[in-house]
Amino acid sequence: MKKPGEYFELIRSLAKEWRWLLCYISRYRFHIALYVVIGILSTLMGLGASVASKYLIDSVVSHNTSTIVSSAILAISLAITQILINAVVSRIASVVGSKISNEIRESVYEHIVLSRWEDISKYHSGDLLNRIEGDVLSISGSIVSFIPGAFTKSAQFIGCLIVVLYYDPVMAIFAFISAPFLLLTSKVSARLMRKYNIESREMNGKILSFYSESIQNIQTIKAFDITKRYIEQLNTNLNLYRKMKLDHGKFSIIMTLCMSIIGLIVSYSCYGWGVWRLWQGVITYGTMTLFLQISGQLTSSFTSLVSLLPNAISIATAAGRIMEITDLPIESSKDDQKAEEMYDSAHSDGIILDCEKLTYTYDTGDDAVVRDISFSVKPGETIALVGPSGEGKTTILRLILGLVEPDSGFMTMSTVSGEKINVSESTRRFCSYVPQENVVFSGSIADNLRIVKPEATDEELEAVLRTADAWNFIEKLTNGMYTAINEKGVNFSEGQIQRISIARALLRNAPILVMDEATSALDAQTEEKVLANIMQSYPNRTCVITTHRPSMLQYCNRIYRINEEGYLSEIEK
Repeated sequence: MKKPGEYFELIRSLAKEWRWLLCYISRYRFHIALYVVIGILSTLMGLGASVASKYLIDSVVSHNTSTIVSSAILAISLAITQILINAVVSRIASVVGSKISNEIRESVYEHIVLSRWEDISKYHSGDLLNRIEGDVLSISGSIVSFIPGAFTKSAQFIGCLIVVLYYDPVMAIFAFISAPFLLLTSKVSARLMRKYNIESREMNGKILSFYSESIQNIQTIKAFDITKRYIEQLNTNLNLYRKMKLDHGKFSIIMTLCMSIIGLIVSYSCYGWGVWRLWQGVITYGTMTLFLQISGQLTSSFTSLVSLLPNAISIATAAGRIMEITDLPIESSKDDQKAEEMYDSAHSDGIILDCEKLTYTYDTGDDAVVRDISFSVKPGETIALVGPSGEGKTTILRLILGLVEPDSGFMTMSTVSGEKINVSESTRRFCSYVPQENVVFSGSIADNLRIVKPEATDEELEAVLRTADAWNFIEKLTNGMYTAINEKGVNFSEGQIQRISIARALLRNAPILVMDEATSALDAQTEEKVLANIMQSYPNRTCVITTHRPSMLQYCNRIYRINEEGYLSEIEK
């Protein structure tokens, strides 16, 4: 049994998640208020139609021709009006729901791309996609109808109760037979619904992550001949998900069965009481018909009100998963203006990069990756970082790019004229980057290059492709630089993709060039040609490279080795 403190914690969590949701909902308060008003009006139309039907039946039974036509017209008019109002309500729900969905999607995506790199990199891409799509759609598809539904169902319940109490108070007692059961089970169902929603969404994210990884790495899976193993693993995950859904479905079926039985008891109790009162001559046929209609609506509206709690939990659970992302720290832009003011001078004269006594430890580790490191690079100079894999070379590049922040020490960028700024997210505008991995995007070769400079002309693209020694194979393609790149560049060799990545970095034409094993897939002759072109293309460029290839070191002014303890030392060429 759950302790009271655990239930209070559940309530606090739900309250926090709903406050977050209301920030989005409040922007559409006019639409939702209109939705509520129209929904209540629709409910009143339905009640009015039921009452009009009562008088129509009584007029027919009593052969009162003077009121038959008017009663029929009134009942039909109210019913048609209710149908039209429901159509308007559906349209409002569609408009507001789509707006909220887009707004939350945009907000979540914005937080993903603006969050600190180290924080967001802990999440799998499949899980992030599940939150953007699955959780957001769950919210937008439910939240628009939830709040108005609470008002309209309350209005329906109160309206039905007033009608029943007016014509026969005893009938209300039969209609509330299900109340004790609903109230007793709501606490249990709320807890189980919360647990199921969390487990279900986590498992769904795990399956999406599996799909994403296996499809992206299908070449490797085929090469190792492990396709059957991956199919079996997917089958295992799907069976676990299926079992989870079946377990929840079993509970839902039991609850539905109990509610159906209770509903049947209520219906027949109302029916029996109506027959008895009709037999006694206390009520008319029209009143009995009204009782049967209203008692059903009264029971269903009460059931709907009770079911709002599990729905609220389901919506809040999805909101909580999104909040987990939107609560991540956002990268600071406090130095943007200063960096912008330095840009022209930095671009023309170059940037001096200084690092002094810098130490950094990843959040997931206990030991520092780099310790007390110091170096300096001036415009026109190139330094190399060498050492065993996994010893901190890429970490130093991440520090230069402002992806992570040092524990102690500092790293600065300064212009020849003396302007200085601490390295941060704002200083990335001074950097071009060639990653170690083959990072290309969907679209053509030209599209990939223009990611860093959308206004670049074809002539500019050709120039950087020639500098990267990529033009010789691109010009032979049927569509040249407008040839499409398949996902992860599988229709090109690693060396070709690497040269396209170098061309992209050169097109950015930034004063600092950061290259992480950028020529590892090139042969010695091509590497020499590319590096010579790079050095000549921008004399004032500051270059920082990591490499395992001795051939690259001839282009470097200084070479630094990082050891397994994370210390940096200069070595002779």
